[in-house]
Amino acid sequence: MNARIDISVVVIGRNEGPRLARCLAAVQAADWQGQRRELIYVDSSSHDDSVALAGRLGARVFELGTARPCAAAGRNIGWRAARGEFVLFLDGDTVLHPHFVQRAMAALADARVVAVWGHRRESHPAQSIYTRVLDLDWVFAPGRSDYFGGDALVRRQALVDVCGFDDALIAGEEPELCRRLRAQGGFIEHIDAPMTLHDLAITTARGWWTRAERAGLAYAQVATRYAGTVDPLWQREARRNRVHGSALLSLPLLLAATLWLQPVLGAGLMLAVLALWARSAWRCRWKCPGRPALAWAYAAHSHLQQLPILAGQWRWWRLQRARRQPELIEYQRAPQRTESTRP
Repeated sequence: MNARIDISVVVIGRNEGPRLARCLAAVQAADWQGQRRELIYVDSSSHDDSVALAGRLGARVFELGTARPCAAAGRNIGWRAARGEFVLFLDGDTVLHPHFVQRAMAALADARVVAVWGHRRESHPAQSIYTRVLDLDWVFAPGRSDYFGGDALVRRQALVDVCGFDDALIAGEEPELCRRLRAQGGFIEHIDAPMTLHDLAITTARGWWTRAERAGLAYAQVATRYAGTVDPLWQREARRNRVHGSALLSLPLLLAATLWLQPVLGAGLMLAVLALWARSAWRCRWKCPGRPALAWAYAAHSHLQQLPILAGQWRWWRLQRARRQPELIEYQRAPQRTESTRP
């Protein structure tokens, strides 16, 4: 007879290498306070030694095999194999904070709460300007929230009730799942406690662009699915991006034309752009108190990313016309084999 399991930790990954070693070691080293746990790793067609590594570090290992590789499919395999009352989802490029689970379990004492998440931050924000600004994308105010991301502690029964993640989605699968959890009357709690450190590993403009383009595809795919419903998920965001992105596309030509034909009007337009940038920097300053330069950089990112997000929406529309499903979009730099495997 199998021993009862309190928490099942489900880690997904693809070619994570040393990052996966750190992730699994941090799970083993966390403060579980006697709670019985199991460790499950689901691999998405890695080309490195991730599968063997996870087995050596004590995980039950599953592979997607011929399935279409995506996070949603991996998480579904993991939680369906899990035996715990609660499922802790982690990405293979994260490191779990040793005390997060105990703090999250306290929030789950409220039976209406179906999922709990905490603060995810970048482990190496100084590795590039891209990770420096994207680190602030993880900063949210604590309290009741509409969504969680890739790391969260979730009641397994709640996953059963909504049939888990939608593995037709290559991105945006967590907010889409959260929409269905909330439709069932569940609450999602964002606690004011550290949860994970994440290794985004974006050091080039191409990686930054690809990540945002993937988000745009997810916006369009999910918005299309829920158009016309009582909770039209991401309709407003997709529409705002189309307006914002199109305005950015036309801005260089508009500036050049006005500066050539009406210099005063062109100067006024440039001042308006600067004022908009300043307004965005002022509004996001709470994410990085005492660091005005970072606030300005993050404000620039928040506007400029509308271009690759728009490109992602265009990609989705092209796929729709061709009656094709989107393929996995990868943006991370592969880890170097010389990296330390210490948690």
